[in-house]
Amino acid sequence: MNTINHLDRKKTALITGASGGIGYEFAKLFARDGYNLVLVARSEDKLTQIAQELTNKSGVKVEIIVKDLSEPTAPEEIFTKVQQAAIKVDVLVNNAGFGTYGFFHETDITTELEMLQVNVVSLSHLTKLFLKDMVKQGYGKILNVSSGAAFQPGPLMAVYYATKAYVLSFSEAIANELEGTGVTVTVICPGATASGFQQRAAMEESKLVASQKIMDAETVAKIGYRGLMSNKTVVIPGLKNKLFAEAVRFIPRKMVVKMVRSINNKQ
Repeated sequence: MNTINHLDRKKTALITGASGGIGYEFAKLFARDGYNLVLVARSEDKLTQIAQELTNKSGVKVEIIVKDLSEPTAPEEIFTKVQQAAIKVDVLVNNAGFGTYGFFHETDITTELEMLQVNVVSLSHLTKLFLKDMVKQGYGKILNVSSGAAFQPGPLMAVYYATKAYVLSFSEAIANELEGTGVTVTVICPGATASGFQQRAAMEESKLVASQKIMDAETVAKIGYRGLMSNKTVVIPGLKNKLFAEAVRFIPRKMVVKMVRSINNKQ
């Protein structure tokens, strides 16, 4: 293991879900600032292409790990590969995640169990594995990608909204636990973002996506990156998203659920 002080060596960021969308934009930002990278995703071709691009442009070292985080063994396998390569991870970005759309009694349980594994279990497991070394060395940053969905229940995306509520709660709790350790935790809660998410969730026709101009992944990543570097705990991109996150605390719960159902309905 490299024993050089973290202030003297080039830092490394590990990013999951790095083959596109917000994860890819995060990778570009870290590379721009001289971070070496460990990029994790399912697509070897996309990761290889991105690694070459960032190495050529920024001169950083980029390692790729091809893993599907819906597999329960993936977090341990990722951690083992990093340890074997003697890579010290200074920043962990838990970006990987996906959603499903439809009535819970009609949606596919296998897909939802995989979503729980990716959005909740693997995120928690990776955090556990890398956090111990961060605390030991007295430095580290964790960025968890939640969603504006975290602040209220979401009919037609019931399991997805619940997973993002977990990520928000989990992140805020461990951020508090880690005060004074030199390790910070940031959670970003973007609204609908232009990426491959909507297509995979089969929700392109919902009012949430089809009836409004949604933020692009580059903008979301830049806001999240600034929040991470300034040690903010909760980052909500966009004034409208911030206002809605605050407003749901004062609106009767039953009304909030009806409002979200209306937004998630197809046009």
